[in-house]
Amino acid sequence: MTTSAEEFDTIRIENVGRRFGGTTALQGFDLTVQRGEFIALLGPSGCGKSTALNCLAGLLPLTDGSIHVGDQRVDVLPPEKRDFGMVFQSYALFPHLTVEKNVAFGLQMRGVSRSETARRVAEALRLVRLEDQAKKLPGQLSGGQQQRVAIARAVVIEPRVVLMDEPLSNLDAKLRLEMRTEIRRLHQTLGLTTVYVTHDQEEALSLADRLVVLRAGRVQQIGTPQELHDNPANWHVADFMGYRNLLEATVSADADGQGRVRIRADDLELVGTAVNPTAAGETVRLAVRPTDLVVQTSQSAAASPVNTIAADVEIVEYQGRDYAVEVRTTGGRTLHVRSDHAPEVGTKVLLTVDPSRALVYQEDLDTATTVAHDTAVPA
Repeated sequence: MTTSAEEFDTIRIENVGRRFGGTTALQGFDLTVQRGEFIALLGPSGCGKSTALNCLAGLLPLTDGSIHVGDQRVDVLPPEKRDFGMVFQSYALFPHLTVEKNVAFGLQMRGVSRSETARRVAEALRLVRLEDQAKKLPGQLSGGQQQRVAIARAVVIEPRVVLMDEPLSNLDAKLRLEMRTEIRRLHQTLGLTTVYVTHDQEEALSLADRLVVLRAGRVQQIGTPQELHDNPANWHVADFMGYRNLLEATVSADADGQGRVRIRADDLELVGTAVNPTAAGETVRLAVRPTDLVVQTSQSAAASPVNTIAADVEIVEYQGRDYAVEVRTTGGRTLHVRSDHAPEVGTKVLLTVDPSRALVYQEDLDTATTVAHDTAVPA
Protein backbone atom coordinates (compact mmCIF):
# COMPACT_ATOMS: atom_id res chain seq x y z
CA MET A 1 0.00 0.00 0.00
CA THR A 2 1.17 3.51 -0.79
CA THR A 3 -0.07 7.02 -0.06
CA SER A 4 -0.41 10.11 -2.19
CA ALA A 5 2.36 11.83 -0.23
CA GLU A 6 4.46 12.37 -3.35
CA GLU A 7 1.88 14.85 -4.66
CA PHE A 8 2.96 17.65 -2.29
CA ASP A 9 5.93 18.89 -0.30
CA THR A 10 4.21 20.96 2.37
CA ILE A 11 0.88 21.79 3.95
CA ARG A 12 0.65 25.50 4.69
CA ILE A 13 -1.87 26.65 7.26
CA GLU A 14 -1.85 30.44 7.10
CA ASN A 15 -3.51 32.75 9.62
CA VAL A 16 -6.43 30.36 10.07
CA GLY A 17 -9.22 31.50 12.36
CA ARG A 18 -12.62 30.17 13.34
CA ARG A 19 -15.35 32.00 15.22
CA PHE A 20 -18.67 30.70 16.53
CA GLY A 21 -20.89 33.75 16.81
CA GLY A 22 -19.04 36.11 19.14
CA THR A 23 -16.68 33.41 20.42
CA THR A 24 -13.24 33.00 18.88
CA ALA A 25 -12.23 29.33 18.97
CA LEU A 26 -9.09 29.66 16.83
CA GLN A 27 -7.08 32.74 15.91
CA GLY A 28 -3.97 33.40 13.83
CA PHE A 29 -3.06 29.72 13.44
CA ASP A 30 0.09 29.39 11.28
CA LEU A 31 1.83 26.07 10.63
CA THR A 32 3.88 24.52 7.85
CA VAL A 33 3.84 20.70 7.79
CA GLN A 34 6.45 18.88 5.72
CA ARG A 35 5.57 15.72 3.81
CA GLY A 36 6.06 12.69 6.04
CA GLU A 37 5.93 14.64 9.31
CA PHE A 38 3.98 13.60 12.38
CA ILE A 39 2.48 16.72 13.99
CA ALA A 40 0.64 16.65 17.32
CA LEU A 41 -1.78 19.42 18.29
CA LEU A 42 -1.69 19.51 22.06
CA GLY A 43 -3.49 21.40 24.78
CA PRO A 44 -6.22 21.30 27.42
CA SER A 45 -9.91 20.92 26.65
CA GLY A 46 -11.28 23.94 24.82
CA CYS A 47 -7.89 25.17 23.57
CA GLY A 48 -8.86 24.94 19.87
CA LYS A 49 -6.97 21.82 18.80
CA SER A 50 -10.01 19.88 17.54
CA THR A 51 -11.32 23.05 15.90
CA ALA A 52 -8.01 23.35 14.03
CA LEU A 53 -8.21 19.72 12.90
CA ASN A 54 -11.82 20.07 11.77
CA CYS A 55 -10.91 23.20 9.80
CA LEU A 56 -8.13 21.24 8.12
CA ALA A 57 -10.48 18.36 7.37
CA GLY A 58 -13.15 20.66 5.93
CA LEU A 59 -15.72 19.80 8.59
CA LEU A 60 -15.70 23.46 9.66
CA PRO A 61 -15.41 26.41 7.25
CA LEU A 62 -12.72 28.98 7.98
CA THR A 63 -13.57 32.42 9.27
CA ASP A 64 -10.09 33.68 8.34
CA GLY A 65 -6.99 32.45 6.54
CA SER A 66 -6.28 29.69 4.04
CA ILE A 67 -4.93 26.14 3.77
CA HIS A 68 -2.70 24.95 0.93
CA VAL A 69 -1.51 21.42 0.15
CA GLY A 70 1.44 21.96 -2.15
CA ASP A 71 0.29 24.51 -4.72
CA GLN A 72 -3.40 23.69 -4.25
CA ARG A 73 -5.65 25.73 -2.00
CA VAL A 74 -7.90 23.20 -0.26
CA ASP A 75 -9.94 25.21 2.24
CA VAL A 76 -12.31 26.09 -0.63
CA LEU A 77 -12.90 22.36 -1.36
CA PRO A 78 -15.49 20.11 0.31
CA PRO A 79 -14.07 17.42 2.65
CA GLU A 80 -14.38 14.59 0.11
CA LYS A 81 -12.26 16.51 -2.41
CA ARG A 82 -9.30 17.10 -0.08
CA ASP A 83 -8.03 13.51 -0.16
CA PHE A 84 -7.58 13.33 3.62
CA GLY A 85 -8.18 10.30 5.83
CA MET A 86 -9.88 10.90 9.18
CA VAL A 87 -9.80 8.84 12.38
CA PHE A 88 -12.38 9.94 14.94
CA GLN A 89 -12.33 9.63 18.72
CA SER A 90 -15.56 7.61 18.66
CA TYR A 91 -14.37 5.25 15.85
CA ALA A 92 -17.54 6.11 13.81
CA LEU A 93 -17.84 2.59 12.39
CA PHE A 94 -21.02 1.33 10.73
CA PRO A 95 -22.37 -1.21 13.25
CA HIS A 96 -24.28 -3.23 10.62
CA LEU A 97 -21.29 -3.68 8.29
CA THR A 98 -18.50 -6.21 8.71
CA VAL A 99 -14.95 -5.10 9.32
CA GLU A 100 -13.96 -5.52 5.67
CA LYS A 101 -17.05 -3.65 4.47
CA ASN A 102 -16.34 -0.78 6.86
CA VAL A 103 -12.81 -0.54 5.49
CA ALA A 104 -14.06 -0.79 1.89
CA PHE A 105 -16.69 1.94 2.26
CA GLY A 106 -14.48 4.88 1.27
CA LEU A 107 -13.16 3.04 -1.80
CA GLN A 108 -16.66 2.19 -2.94
CA MET A 109 -17.70 5.85 -2.61
CA ARG A 110 -14.75 6.73 -4.87
CA GLY A 111 -15.79 4.22 -7.52
CA VAL A 112 -12.76 1.94 -7.13
CA SER A 113 -13.19 -1.42 -8.88
CA ARG A 114 -14.18 -4.50 -6.90
CA SER A 115 -10.89 -6.28 -7.51
CA GLU A 116 -8.81 -3.25 -6.51
CA THR A 117 -11.03 -2.67 -3.47
CA ALA A 118 -10.58 -6.26 -2.34
CA ARG A 119 -6.81 -6.03 -2.74
CA ARG A 120 -6.48 -2.76 -0.86
CA VAL A 121 -8.84 -3.83 1.94
CA ALA A 122 -6.88 -7.04 2.46
CA GLU A 123 -3.62 -5.08 2.56
CA ALA A 124 -5.03 -2.53 5.02
CA LEU A 125 -6.30 -5.26 7.34
CA ARG A 126 -2.91 -6.96 7.16
CA LEU A 127 -1.20 -3.71 8.13
CA VAL A 128 -3.38 -3.31 11.24
CA ARG A 129 -3.18 -7.06 11.96
CA LEU A 130 -6.91 -7.78 11.68
CA GLU A 131 -6.97 -10.27 8.80
CA ASP A 132 -8.76 -12.88 10.93
CA GLN A 133 -11.46 -10.38 12.02
CA ALA A 134 -12.58 -9.37 8.51
CA LYS A 135 -16.03 -11.03 8.70
CA LYS A 136 -16.94 -9.82 12.18
CA LEU A 137 -19.17 -6.87 13.07
CA PRO A 138 -17.70 -3.95 15.06
CA GLY A 139 -19.75 -4.94 18.13
CA GLN A 140 -17.86 -8.23 18.26
CA LEU A 141 -14.48 -6.49 18.56
CA SER A 142 -12.59 -4.95 21.47
CA GLY A 143 -12.08 -1.19 21.66
CA GLY A 144 -8.52 -1.52 20.43
CA GLN A 145 -9.60 -3.65 17.48
CA GLN A 146 -12.34 -1.17 16.56
CA GLN A 147 -9.78 1.64 16.55
CA ARG A 148 -7.58 -0.44 14.24
CA VAL A 149 -10.53 -0.78 11.86
CA ALA A 150 -11.00 3.00 11.93
CA ILE A 151 -7.31 3.48 11.11
CA ALA A 152 -7.46 0.91 8.30
CA ARG A 153 -10.47 2.72 6.83
CA ALA A 154 -8.55 6.00 6.91
CA VAL A 155 -5.37 4.70 5.23
CA VAL A 156 -6.99 2.37 2.67
CA ILE A 157 -7.96 5.32 0.48
CA GLU A 158 -4.23 6.18 0.25
CA PRO A 159 -4.76 9.76 1.45
CA ARG A 160 -2.38 12.66 1.18
CA VAL A 161 -2.80 13.36 4.91
CA VAL A 162 -4.17 11.37 7.85
CA LEU A 163 -5.98 13.35 10.55
CA MET A 164 -6.55 11.78 13.98
CA ASP A 165 -8.76 13.34 16.65
CA GLU A 166 -7.86 11.90 20.08
CA PRO A 167 -8.08 8.33 18.72
CA LEU A 168 -6.86 6.65 21.92
CA SER A 169 -8.85 8.50 24.57
CA ASN A 170 -11.51 5.76 24.86
CA LEU A 171 -8.99 2.96 25.45
CA ASP A 172 -7.56 1.66 28.71
CA ALA A 173 -3.93 2.36 29.63
CA LYS A 174 -2.52 -0.91 28.24
CA LEU A 175 -4.34 -0.56 24.92
CA ARG A 176 -3.26 3.07 24.60
CA LEU A 177 0.38 2.02 24.84
CA GLU A 178 -0.12 -0.72 22.26
CA MET A 179 -1.99 1.53 19.84
CA ARG A 180 0.61 4.31 20.18
CA THR A 181 3.19 1.87 18.88
CA GLU A 182 0.89 0.74 16.07
CA ILE A 183 0.13 4.30 14.95
CA ARG A 184 3.80 5.22 14.83
CA ARG A 185 4.61 1.97 12.98
CA LEU A 186 1.96 2.67 10.34
CA HIS A 187 3.10 6.27 9.99
CA GLN A 188 6.64 5.13 9.27
CA THR A 189 5.73 2.08 7.15
CA LEU A 190 3.38 3.97 4.85
CA GLY A 191 5.28 7.26 4.82
CA LEU A 192 2.18 9.06 6.07
CA THR A 193 1.80 12.73 6.81
CA THR A 194 -0.12 12.77 10.09
CA VAL A 195 -1.79 15.52 12.10
CA TYR A 196 -2.83 14.19 15.50
CA VAL A 197 -4.90 15.82 18.23
CA THR A 198 -4.40 14.86 21.87
CA HIS A 199 -4.58 16.30 25.38
CA ASP A 200 -2.05 13.74 26.65
CA GLN A 201 1.45 15.25 26.69
CA GLU A 202 3.13 11.86 27.18
CA GLU A 203 1.31 10.53 24.11
CA ALA A 204 2.34 13.56 22.07
CA LEU A 205 5.98 13.38 23.20
CA SER A 206 6.24 9.70 22.23
CA LEU A 207 4.57 9.99 18.81
CA ALA A 208 5.25 13.34 17.21
CA ASP A 209 8.14 14.89 15.30
CA ARG A 210 6.86 18.32 16.34
CA LEU A 211 4.30 19.54 18.85
CA VAL A 212 1.95 22.51 18.58
CA VAL A 213 0.70 23.67 21.98
CA LEU A 214 -2.48 25.75 21.94
CA ARG A 215 -4.24 27.74 24.62
CA ALA A 216 -7.49 29.69 24.25
CA GLY A 217 -7.39 29.30 20.48
CA ARG A 218 -3.85 30.63 20.01
CA VAL A 219 -0.57 28.86 19.36
CA GLN A 220 1.74 29.12 22.36
CA GLN A 221 4.75 27.19 21.09
CA ILE A 222 5.82 24.92 18.22
CA GLY A 223 8.88 22.71 18.40
CA THR A 224 10.31 19.24 18.79
CA PRO A 225 9.29 17.15 21.81
CA GLN A 226 12.67 17.81 23.44
CA GLU A 227 12.41 21.58 22.88
CA LEU A 228 9.00 21.79 24.52
CA HIS A 229 9.87 19.36 27.28
CA ASP A 230 13.08 21.15 28.28
CA ASN A 231 12.39 24.78 27.29
CA PRO A 232 8.72 25.80 27.50
CA ALA A 233 8.22 29.27 26.00
CA ASN A 234 5.85 30.52 28.71
CA TRP A 235 4.37 29.31 31.95
CA HIS A 236 1.19 28.05 30.30
CA VAL A 237 3.25 25.66 28.16
CA ALA A 238 5.33 24.73 31.22
CA ASP A 239 2.15 23.94 33.14
CA PHE A 240 0.90 21.66 30.39
CA MET A 241 4.28 19.99 29.86
CA GLY A 242 4.57 18.68 33.40
CA TYR A 243 5.95 21.55 35.48
CA ARG A 244 3.47 20.88 38.27
CA ASN A 245 5.10 23.25 40.75
CA LEU A 246 3.98 26.70 39.58
CA LEU A 247 4.48 29.41 42.18
CA GLU A 248 3.60 33.06 41.95
CA ALA A 249 6.64 35.01 43.11
CA THR A 250 8.29 38.44 43.08
CA VAL A 251 11.69 39.23 41.60
CA SER A 252 14.04 40.42 44.34
CA ALA A 253 17.08 41.21 42.17
CA ASP A 254 19.40 39.90 39.48
CA ALA A 255 21.34 36.99 40.92
CA ASP A 256 24.52 36.85 38.90
CA GLY A 257 24.05 38.73 35.63
CA GLN A 258 23.80 35.50 33.62
CA GLY A 259 20.06 35.28 33.24
CA ARG A 260 19.53 34.16 36.81
CA VAL A 261 17.27 36.07 39.14
CA ARG A 262 16.54 35.89 42.84
CA ILE A 263 12.86 35.54 43.62
CA ARG A 264 10.73 35.46 46.73
CA ALA A 265 7.52 33.47 47.18
CA ASP A 266 6.22 34.04 50.72
CA ASP A 267 8.60 32.00 52.90
CA LEU A 268 10.76 30.82 49.99
CA GLU A 269 13.72 32.66 48.53
CA LEU A 270 15.21 30.95 45.49
CA VAL A 271 17.46 31.55 42.50
CA GLY A 272 16.03 30.66 39.10
CA THR A 273 16.71 31.12 35.41
CA ALA A 274 14.72 33.86 33.67
CA VAL A 275 13.16 32.56 30.45
CA ASN A 276 11.71 36.02 29.67
CA PRO A 277 13.18 39.41 30.64
CA THR A 278 12.23 40.38 34.21
CA ALA A 279 12.85 43.31 36.53
CA ALA A 280 13.11 43.73 40.28
CA GLY A 281 9.69 44.00 41.88
CA GLU A 282 7.92 42.25 38.99
CA THR A 283 5.42 39.47 39.65
CA VAL A 284 6.52 36.26 37.93
CA ARG A 285 5.79 32.53 37.82
CA LEU A 286 8.35 29.99 38.98
CA ALA A 287 8.03 26.59 37.25
CA VAL A 288 9.77 23.45 38.54
CA ARG A 289 9.26 19.85 37.50
CA PRO A 290 8.68 17.32 40.31
CA THR A 291 11.68 15.38 39.00
CA ASP A 292 13.92 18.44 39.41
CA LEU A 293 13.24 18.71 43.15
CA VAL A 294 15.72 16.47 44.96
CA VAL A 295 14.47 15.21 48.33
CA GLN A 296 16.74 14.23 51.21
CA THR A 297 16.13 13.64 54.90
CA SER A 298 17.02 16.66 57.00
CA GLN A 299 19.27 14.50 59.18
CA SER A 300 21.49 13.39 56.27
CA ALA A 301 21.53 16.56 54.17
CA ALA A 302 23.64 19.58 54.83
CA ALA A 303 21.71 22.76 54.20
CA SER A 304 22.75 24.55 51.02
CA PRO A 305 22.73 28.36 50.99
CA VAL A 306 20.98 28.37 47.58
CA ASN A 307 17.66 26.77 46.69
CA THR A 308 17.07 24.63 49.76
CA ILE A 309 13.47 24.24 50.89
CA ALA A 310 12.41 22.76 54.24
CA ALA A 311 9.14 20.83 54.11
CA ASP A 312 7.01 18.16 55.78
CA VAL A 313 6.04 14.98 53.93
CA GLU A 314 2.25 14.64 53.65
CA ILE A 315 1.56 12.02 50.95
CA VAL A 316 3.71 9.26 49.43
CA GLU A 317 2.47 7.22 46.44
CA TYR A 318 4.36 4.29 44.97
CA GLN A 319 4.18 4.52 41.17
CA GLY A 320 6.33 1.66 39.96
CA ARG A 321 9.74 3.07 39.14
CA ASP A 322 9.64 5.80 41.80
CA TYR A 323 7.49 7.60 44.32
CA ALA A 324 5.24 10.63 43.95
CA VAL A 325 5.67 12.70 47.09
CA GLU A 326 3.56 15.66 48.20
CA VAL A 327 5.14 17.97 50.74
CA ARG A 328 4.15 21.19 52.49
CA THR A 329 6.61 24.00 53.17
CA THR A 330 6.78 25.86 56.46
CA GLY A 331 4.82 28.67 54.79
CA GLY A 332 2.01 26.27 53.82
CA ARG A 333 2.82 25.77 50.12
CA THR A 334 2.22 22.34 48.58
CA LEU A 335 4.97 21.02 46.31
CA HIS A 336 5.10 17.87 44.16
CA VAL A 337 8.26 15.79 44.13
CA ARG A 338 9.47 12.56 42.50
CA SER A 339 11.81 10.44 44.60
CA ASP A 340 13.65 7.15 44.16
CA HIS A 341 13.02 6.36 47.83
CA ALA A 342 9.96 6.66 50.06
CA PRO A 343 10.28 9.22 52.84
CA GLU A 344 7.99 8.57 55.79
CA VAL A 345 4.81 10.60 56.08
CA GLY A 346 5.22 13.23 58.78
CA THR A 347 9.00 13.49 58.52
CA LYS A 348 10.85 16.68 57.67
CA VAL A 349 12.86 16.80 54.45
CA LEU A 350 15.03 19.23 52.57
CA LEU A 351 14.37 19.84 48.88
CA THR A 352 16.99 21.25 46.54
CA VAL A 353 16.68 22.41 42.95
CA ASP A 354 19.35 23.45 40.47
CA PRO A 355 18.83 27.12 39.47
CA SER A 356 18.97 26.07 35.79
CA ARG A 357 15.86 23.91 36.32
CA ALA A 358 13.89 26.55 38.23
CA LEU A 359 12.40 28.49 35.32
CA VAL A 360 11.11 32.03 35.83
CA TYR A 361 8.42 33.38 33.48
CA GLN A 362 6.67 36.69 33.05
CA GLU A 363 3.26 36.47 34.65
CA ASP A 364 1.32 37.87 31.69
CA LEU A 365 3.17 36.28 28.75
CA ASP A 366 0.38 34.11 27.32
CA THR A 367 0.22 35.03 23.64
CA ALA A 368 1.56 33.15 20.63
CA THR A 369 5.24 32.29 20.90
CA THR A 370 6.51 29.94 18.23
CA VAL A 371 9.71 27.96 18.14
CA ALA A 372 11.12 26.56 14.87
CA HIS A 373 7.66 26.48 13.33
CA ASP A 374 8.96 26.08 9.78
CA THR A 375 11.82 23.71 10.62
CA ALA A 376 10.59 20.18 10.06
CA VAL A 377 12.15 17.12 11.62
CA PRO A 378 12.80 14.28 9.13
CA ALA A 379 10.21 11.52 9.45
